[in-house]
Amino acid sequence: MEIRQKDMASAIDLKGVDVAFRLADGGTYRAVTDATLEVADGEFVAIVGPTGCGKSTLLNIAAGLLAPAAGRIDIFGQPLDSLNRQAGYLFQADALFPWKTALANVAIGLEIAGVPANEAEPLALDWLKRVGLGSFADRYPHMLSGGQRKRVGLAQVLIRNPKILLMDEPFGPLDAQTRQIMGNLLLDLWSADRKAVLFVTHDLEEAIALSDRVVIMSAGPAARIIGDWRIALSRPRDIADIKLDPAFHALHRDIWQMLKSEVVKGYAQSEGR
Repeated sequence: MEIRQKDMASAIDLKGVDVAFRLADGGTYRAVTDATLEVADGEFVAIVGPTGCGKSTLLNIAAGLLAPAAGRIDIFGQPLDSLNRQAGYLFQADALFPWKTALANVAIGLEIAGVPANEAEPLALDWLKRVGLGSFADRYPHMLSGGQRKRVGLAQVLIRNPKILLMDEPFGPLDAQTRQIMGNLLLDLWSADRKAVLFVTHDLEEAIALSDRVVIMSAGPAARIIGDWRIALSRPRDIADIKLDPAFHALHRDIWQMLKSEVVKGYAQSEGR
């Protein structure tokens, strides 16, 4: 990846962010504390950590869906005080309209922005072709496999050409083979224009295979960032091939040593121990 110019603002810049939620009994739950994280323009950063540690919370902060209790967030050097209009968000659950075809689901993002349907549909068809679904334009979501629906969702987000991609366990519900196919598709699409990506996953192997950096979060409450690993593996990457690289295994071993204890803590807390 090319080195950024020193005067180029980060795509995402979290500075000392705290996140707290009000409880039903009037108390406060401190979910995240002192989160400081930069994602450069064009950089692919994955966040891993135990269940409930606040990974998705950080995505929601970056999307402008949550306001921090303390700290600040800048997007390309400008304070974020409302929805992040420069970001596209791909959720774990499908966000497709069941009564619309694959083509209409992809086109709707442009139509909402005011693009006439006769202009949006050819662009939507082009994006369906890019994700390998050009012949499925007239299919409804219930007629598509889980992996195909994820492809439609990816096209739905990318057609709006966001500068930032926020991805919350997007391939979590898929089987291992389909996850690998989707990971390679994502890398191919990302390589074409190198958007900034903040990618949440529970799968450490997936995080290492996809990203430029892997960020580790501690178990909650008051979860914090405790590790930031540079993934110095060559690109372009094929996920199946990169997992055979000895350097991949060395990274996995080293990162897991830090992550394992936090996963154990998170599990113990969920069991009430």
